[in-house]
Amino acid sequence: MRLWIGLYLPRLPLEVFCPRWSADQGSVVLEQERVLAASPQAQAAGVRPGMRRGGALMLAPQAQLHQRAPTLEAEALQAVAMALLQFTPQVAEGEEATLLMDVGASLRLFGGVRALCRQVLASLQALGFTAALGCAPTARGAWLLARSGGGRGLTMATLERRLARLPCSLLPPARPYLSWFEGIGCLTVGELRRLPRPGLQRRCGRALLDMLDGAHGQTAELFEWLAAPESFRAKVELFDRVEHAEALLFGAHRLLLQMTGWLCARQFAVERVSLALEHERGRVARPPTMLEIVLAEPTWRAEHLLRLLKERLAKLVLEAPVIGLCLEAPQVRPMMPPSESLFPEPGGSKEDRQRLFELLVARLGPDNVLQAVPLADYRPELANQWVSVQEKIRPADARAQLPPDMPSLPRPAWLLAKPVALLMRDHRPFYGSPLKMMSSGERIEAGWWSQTQTRDYFIAEGQDHAHYWVYRERLASADGQAEPRWYLHGLFG
Repeated sequence: MRLWIGLYLPRLPLEVFCPRWSADQGSVVLEQERVLAASPQAQAAGVRPGMRRGGALMLAPQAQLHQRAPTLEAEALQAVAMALLQFTPQVAEGEEATLLMDVGASLRLFGGVRALCRQVLASLQALGFTAALGCAPTARGAWLLARSGGGRGLTMATLERRLARLPCSLLPPARPYLSWFEGIGCLTVGELRRLPRPGLQRRCGRALLDMLDGAHGQTAELFEWLAAPESFRAKVELFDRVEHAEALLFGAHRLLLQMTGWLCARQFAVERVSLALEHERGRVARPPTMLEIVLAEPTWRAEHLLRLLKERLAKLVLEAPVIGLCLEAPQVRPMMPPSESLFPEPGGSKEDRQRLFELLVARLGPDNVLQAVPLADYRPELANQWVSVQEKIRPADARAQLPPDMPSLPRPAWLLAKPVALLMRDHRPFYGSPLKMMSSGERIEAGWWSQTQTRDYFIAEGQDHAHYWVYRERLASADGQAEPRWYLHGLFG
């Protein structure tokens, strides 16, 4: 199924200067000394598009006036397009602040066209932009529906009925001839299509017919798709000087959405994220504050990264106000999507557990969330160490640390922190009841100088059928004991 989504950003000139998540007190965008767009606060004061500069200042003297910045608008449109790459790799820029997305191959992945449209609009809202969405089997049809305020025409029959009611003024090639169309009573696209094609082409040119044919699926449509860069680096200027770290989450979310789109387009998963908090420039300039998030498991999901960043920002105390953010992905690797198991684990997948560990590290610190790593030592109490979960220990490396001649005798699930000396009764070790040896001995001799240990380990069974891991010293103890003593070192489940 071929399906296109068209997105028209009518408030782009205004939202470049005051995004929807900003604390705007009234802004007006001017073009050639006339009002092009006004924020809701300025509109409430009476400012309207087309009004002269002086009239806008008289009605809203506290409003901030901005000259239209086509360069900033183009950068903002590119940022939105980068974020939309998470839904489809085929994103193209259209005329008049519009974006076109070929989403036919993405419908099943995102749960259908309605769910996909909701996610696209939610992403735009998180970015701080307002958009009208059109959905149609043709790109030009989706563009026209978006420019008219939004709508869906999922089949060609429905699309033709919707297009027939649209005004001719939506077609850019028809705008120079609107007075002539009004004179002959041709006001809608449907009436325009019923005019004789040879005469229409002779009067208005071929571009108008090509746009009509493209919207109705009668000609092929070619686009230049947005290409993701080789590396990711994005910046955002904040709407004001921010003195509290938690207030930076809105701008950081915008950058994370762009990075998610870049990761999906490049088929990468990020392992390390770097966020620079930029401070004042000029005479009082100071280096940016750096925040780094190291992931135990590579990811490309913005929700998980946002949770980690929220925890880090909640603990950060800013030494100076922040005026901008810069996000980079310095360490990435090829994306490996999770495989569906026939019998999934009840406790969640490995990725779910790694995301939980990363959230705990962000909240408690890397030195407070530890994992056990084996060491090449025959002594059981020294055969492992605790390191941070951020240190990656591959299974092959863990196996390589174990001695090649390590015996395959069973080990207890619970190793005591300190061996417990056992009583002797009738020449047998006693722990609640006399212990009966159930295995052959396992001899361990390891350590240097004062740390030398010579032990014979056995699996013992008590009268309650519980199993214990005990050992006997092969040498007499240093306290003058004549016979080697027995110790309890572990418990079996």
